[in-house]
Amino acid sequence: MKRVLAIGALVLLAMTGLAVAQHDKEDNDPTCLLSFVVTKDDNGKAVRNAAVIMHPVNPKGRQVQGGAELKTDVDGKTNFDGIPYGKLRVQVLAQGFQTFGADYDIDKPKMEITVKLKRPQGQFSLYGDAPKDSNNPPKQDAPPPSQNQKPN
Repeated sequence: MKRVLAIGALVLLAMTGLAVAQHDKEDNDPTCLLSFVVTKDDNGKAVRNAAVIMHPVNPKGRQVQGGAELKTDVDGKTNFDGIPYGKLRVQVLAQGFQTFGADYDIDKPKMEITVKLKRPQGQFSLYGDAPKDSNNPPKQDAPPPSQNQKPN
């Protein structure tokens, strides 16, 4: 329960940072209702409980203070109302999937971003003697010949 409250407090704090950044702008600056749909790339099914992290980006392409983290629901959806127009960096993280990241131009009163998460790709080693099973120890060199043995 404490962990849920701590996570909730962090999300609220991050959202407050984004809201404060909004209030620094004039009240008549346009904002967007931004919706996200997160699905699996291979079958199109919803990804629930994915973290959608948003950060404003300045004109030089650098991430600035403020931002928010949202979690997708059982339908893979989440949204945030009041995103100021401009560049927004979006990252999506979910267990068992590759991290997604992209910058978007927020320039309409309503926008929907669909993210298709991919499964991790197969990994390979440049070293031929790398163990294939992480439970098996790496190969060891043969012990040095004993001093008492005669050469062949």
